[in-house]
Amino acid sequence: MKKLASLLLLAGIAACAPPQSSSPFAAEKPAQAETRSEESYTALVSAAHPEASAAGAEILAAGGSAADAAIATLVALTVVEPQSSGIGGGGFLIYHDAESGRTYALDGRETAPRAATPDMWLDENGEKKPYRASQAGGMSVGIPGNLRLMEQAHKRFGKLPWSRLFQPSIRLARGGWEVSPRFHAMLGRSGQRARMTQWARATFYNADDTPRAVGTRVTNPALANFLERISREGPGAFYSGRSARSIVDAVTNAQINPQVMTTADLGDYTAIWRDPVCGTYRSYRICGMPPPSSGGTTVIAMLKQLERFDLASLGADSPEAYHLIAESMRLAFADREAYLGDPDFVSVPTMGLIAPAYTAARSKLIDPARAAARVTHGTPAGAPDHAPVRSPDDGGTSHFVTADRSGDVASLTSTIESVFGSGLTVNGYFLNNELTDFSFSPAYEGRAAANAVAPGKRPRSSMSPTIVYAPTGEVAFAIGAAGGPTIIAQTAKAIIGVIDFGLSVEDAIGMPQVYAALGPTILESDTVAAAFKDTLTAKGHKVRLSELPLKANGLARAGRGWIGAADPRSEGTVEGIR
Repeated sequence: MKKLASLLLLAGIAACAPPQSSSPFAAEKPAQAETRSEESYTALVSAAHPEASAAGAEILAAGGSAADAAIATLVALTVVEPQSSGIGGGGFLIYHDAESGRTYALDGRETAPRAATPDMWLDENGEKKPYRASQAGGMSVGIPGNLRLMEQAHKRFGKLPWSRLFQPSIRLARGGWEVSPRFHAMLGRSGQRARMTQWARATFYNADDTPRAVGTRVTNPALANFLERISREGPGAFYSGRSARSIVDAVTNAQINPQVMTTADLGDYTAIWRDPVCGTYRSYRICGMPPPSSGGTTVIAMLKQLERFDLASLGADSPEAYHLIAESMRLAFADREAYLGDPDFVSVPTMGLIAPAYTAARSKLIDPARAAARVTHGTPAGAPDHAPVRSPDDGGTSHFVTADRSGDVASLTSTIESVFGSGLTVNGYFLNNELTDFSFSPAYEGRAAANAVAPGKRPRSSMSPTIVYAPTGEVAFAIGAAGGPTIIAQTAKAIIGVIDFGLSVEDAIGMPQVYAALGPTILESDTVAAAFKDTLTAKGHKVRLSELPLKANGLARAGRGWIGAADPRSEGTVEGIR
């Protein structure tokens, strides 16, 4: 059952009290104000591919929890969306436990192997290596974290046996799935990495090296066999033994950019429960992923900086609203570049970045009439002396949300970083190229970069799984997205669309996107926002019209049930249980 969706909600684990704050704006535009004809379910999944949504829904129908359904969905994405997500990468989960009313955050981000060094992305002359050329091959591969994340989520919130969660994907990999228009296009655009291994060429391409046609049925017996092993033996079958040796062999003997990695690197990996980052916007409470994700703090900072403006009166089709959102985004991204990194390695002023006094001071820098000529980072409480060094982000990511009959909600974002990751394949899946998410320059003007490479360190991420709580304390909606650093922009836009503009999650996700980080103000082309170009240019923005890598999924509370939403730009669908 296809539905347009707002995106995901599944990041992690650590207690966070439900919302208690109030706002004079609370009664004006209640979250999910219009639901129109959306279908309500007692449990549902919204994911970026119909087969993945169906896999999660099957588990919900069998009595599984939102965590069980999220695990089944993630495994299915390994099969049908191999270019974006899966067990060869990592992810973040935000989870609402209905029984306790608490929010949890679970960090399954990839880590750098022991042999990684701060200068690994510099050439012999001390210059940064070309980013695109560094994505492919062994050096970019981080230790995958998704299976350990799944293991921890299942231990705490699972209801069905571990092996049951793999059955839909095993059937799918063995029986086959149809090449979609989106996947076919990506095989053509990212052919260099997609065709790097003999297995990938034989699986996804014809004999003349052209991508398999839309509608072609593809099977993956290698992955089916491997998933059967993991379903029987648990995650240890991935992180040790033959599997670990296969990953090490692929990375260390890669024909492009080989890297030293050991089986001990894989065996040492752990997923980490962290405290979620929570803040208020209007009368709602926003809970997202803490560092090493930059999503939670940056989304909340954007919203808090906008809180003094009456966006509801401006409306969703106002260039003035887009100006304010863009200016807030520029300020929040400046802080993101300066301070965000792995908190186990560097001091991150997490609470300082979202403190009301600090965000209010940053908000005063926003001029409703004029774009700032220059934006720099601020100095929040607890700010260390880090260098603001920009590191690129890419778009091989997927987001999904699940909700069960008991009221548990999962918002999970999973990634292998670039499209088709490193291009290396093992046991029927692609390995990530997550280490290119680190800063290529380890220092700037004598100061260390917060996101510099280090052994065992997790690279900064833009993934922003989010759960939003209503003034009553109940889950109002959950959202998340894929698309590199636009993830933050998509997530904040959807929250504004629901809370300020009174849109359904479906319509909030479908709103035209503005993206203004550290470069020009980009308006999504071929949308009504493109007509704002002249107005924003007159305000001082350097405006560019462009397509953006947008793909969001979400859900919202509807009475005693749930409504799902998937991005109309994507192939995403909603599958629900009555």
